[in-house]
Amino acid sequence: MKRLSVLFALIASPALAASGPFFSLRNTDFIVLLAFLVFIGVLVYYRVPQIVGGLLDKRADEALLARLAWTLALAALTGALAATVGGFMLVRLGLAPLHKLVEQTRRVTATDLERRLDGAGQADELQPLIGQFNALLDRLGAAYKQMEAFNADVAHELNTPLATLISSCELALRKPRSNEELCEAMGSNLEDLHRLASIVGDMLFLSNADRGVPARRAWAPSLGALAVEVLEFHEAALLDAGLKAVVLGDAAAEVDSRLLRRALSNLLGNATRYASPGSAVLVRIERQSAREVSIAVHNAGAAIEAEHLPKLFDRFYRADPSRTHADRNHGLGLAIVAAIARMHGGHAFAESADGVTRVGLVLLDNEGTARSS
Repeated sequence: MKRLSVLFALIASPALAASGPFFSLRNTDFIVLLAFLVFIGVLVYYRVPQIVGGLLDKRADEALLARLAWTLALAALTGALAATVGGFMLVRLGLAPLHKLVEQTRRVTATDLERRLDGAGQADELQPLIGQFNALLDRLGAAYKQMEAFNADVAHELNTPLATLISSCELALRKPRSNEELCEAMGSNLEDLHRLASIVGDMLFLSNADRGVPARRAWAPSLGALAVEVLEFHEAALLDAGLKAVVLGDAAAEVDSRLLRRALSNLLGNATRYASPGSAVLVRIERQSAREVSIAVHNAGAAIEAEHLPKLFDRFYRADPSRTHADRNHGLGLAIVAAIARMHGGHAFAESADGVTRVGLVLLDNEGTARSS
């Protein structure tokens, strides 16, 4: 009430002073104006602080911000949880084909190498992987079969001379023998022992070649002269077979001469066994490029069927199932030729057509490249 009196005095004093002696309660316009001014003053005096205080009060805004923060936090946690669960399910669904492939590969064993991965229903992106894995299984299966055949062939090759040795020794011990008879038995046994040693030595050589033992190269100015030396060694066998041999071409290269002589000897021995009597065996030497030298032995005779050509360099493989020359050949000659070619960074090859068989090897000559440059 005191505030109202003060306010009324402040508002009315100027009006009363201005009215002077002319002030009169009958002047209604002045009274109405004065009441309006009083109302405005009361409104301003009481409501303005409340309005200004309301404008300056931040509690409502802070409460709103707090609710908004909790809402955002809950939304973030819910979204992260949903994204995690959804991503896990999507990844699991996407990896389901791989899990199936894993189960298929788990069923592949050494005793069941014929099993292959089934690419039906798999994604297109996995088809190349499945194809390459199946190709790997094909190679492993072929190698496993070759190893099994190799074991059987080794047993067969070793069984014959061992059985001969045992029989010869048992026969010699059945009754007393003279020195001449014992010497004859020992000489026969020695031949079989040499054959066994030859087989074991060749197998050891192939094992070293498979382990990646390189050739000990040295510069050979004339491969033709080296071939002539090998021909001279086989001259007697060639004459007995009614054959003649000719060396055509020449080349210089960096090779292991000892290994190359062995490869040429095996090739000539093979040609001597299967060449037609009265024909000529040709040893052709030529440089195919700056880095490659080819050495091939040609012989006329019965053609080799195409299905046998890729297998000629397998160990103990014989195109002749009757094993006609088993007493002189144990089936590792051409395998050694292929191994020597690999030790020189090259490869072996075999061709047979129109009654002529051509078997040889290609050697990689790094020194030839350096000299030609």
